[in-house]
Amino acid sequence: MKTVLLDSHVLVAALSSSHGASYALLQAVASARLRMVASPALWLEYESVLKRDAIRALHGFSAEQLDAFLSALAVWVEPVSLHYIWRPQLRDPGDEMVLEAAVNARVHGLVTLNVKDFSMAAPRFGLAVKTPAQALAFLEDAV
Repeated sequence: MKTVLLDSHVLVAALSSSHGASYALLQAVASARLRMVASPALWLEYESVLKRDAIRALHGFSAEQLDAFLSALAVWVEPVSLHYIWRPQLRDPGDEMVLEAAVNARVHGLVTLNVKDFSMAAPRFGLAVKTPAQALAFLEDAV
């Protein structure tokens, strides 16, 4: 089974539309066709980003609904312990924890809507960076 790390923007996209690749990836996680990992720091970012007022206006979920979603997601997400931290690697310090979790988990793909932000550092670690659509195609090719 393939293992991925989804950045917070992918979760926002998945909750905002049930017609895109981000949503399909979450469905694959929920149906155990895809393993998803996250570090504790990334999990806290998921919660923080999804509950921002501007983001809630995009997806339309209440705080209670988001808590229920995150509780369900927690069942499927495998935690990643950070044994090695390589900073700085990226221009945006906020993305460092995403890269570190992906590298430590040895994922098949770091799935992001910001591929460019990771494109310079990811090859140093043998890490594949994919858009949600690329990750979905990758998953379908593996089946």
